[in-house]
Amino acid sequence: MPYIFHMNNMNFDLNLLRIFDMLLREQNVSRAAERLALTQPTVSNALARLRTLLGDPLLVRVGRRMRPTPRALALEAPIRAALQQIEQTLSTAEAFDPLRSHQQLRIALTDFVEQLCMPTLLARLQTLAPHVRIDVLHLAPHLPAEALDRGELDLVLGRFDEVPARFSRHHWRSETLQVAVRQAHPMLDGPLDLERFLDLRHLWVHGGQTRGMVDQWLAEQGLARRIVYTTPNYLQAAHLAASTDLCVVLPTQLARQFATLLPLALYDLPFALEPFALELVHLTHRQHDPALAWLVEQILAIAPG
Repeated sequence: MPYIFHMNNMNFDLNLLRIFDMLLREQNVSRAAERLALTQPTVSNALARLRTLLGDPLLVRVGRRMRPTPRALALEAPIRAALQQIEQTLSTAEAFDPLRSHQQLRIALTDFVEQLCMPTLLARLQTLAPHVRIDVLHLAPHLPAEALDRGELDLVLGRFDEVPARFSRHHWRSETLQVAVRQAHPMLDGPLDLERFLDLRHLWVHGGQTRGMVDQWLAEQGLARRIVYTTPNYLQAAHLAASTDLCVVLPTQLARQFATLLPLALYDLPFALEPFALELVHLTHRQHDPALAWLVEQILAIAPG
């Protein structure tokens, strides 16, 4: 945190950093004061002191909102990380008791991973940690590094190609892909070969991506499939495939679950793709957070052997 080190003020009030953090979260003095259980004048005075100490306006009014300056944005992640580290250091004196804890933990994942993980995890938590609250947020195609840095997320679970060094990653499970079509599909009265696969009308669960594993492989062969519908939702995709002549490529475990609930027939892909890994990712400096470490342990415990 270079800016803090150059302030030449040995009596700097660490409470100001807590107020600074909340001001950047809320970008509103009144809401920040409410969340901190402080008066609005107290927060306004703290902002004035921070501006003087840091030599920067930090938050400037744009219309009805306060917008952070570039200096404030540069300070946001290291200050938030420092506050989290202090809180975790102090909390380690108290053992985490899952039976009595009312901890709230925020996880980002896709609806596919939510379906695979959460039914088993929630059954486990009902017994081991009945008061712990899990908030799930939608996971975009790329690692939400900034949300993790800002403390808006505790953990993410998904497939990631690149993970910066400041994060820890834990392998949860490997997955493959299968093709799902409605039973008695008119074009599939025999094996699914590449030619038939390309002749089908495809539904693609894009998840915000521009190209998935299947289309990447096809492009490398100079081929392309006919995609006529896209959706970000695996559940909707399975229902559409079961009630139309569209086919959809789904993660194998999810496809098998849907095939027990819907009139779907499953086929292996007519070409070989490497399995992909689903991983748990969190900030490395939070590995000593007892609640987060416990949750990671529980999720890893329900991974397939």
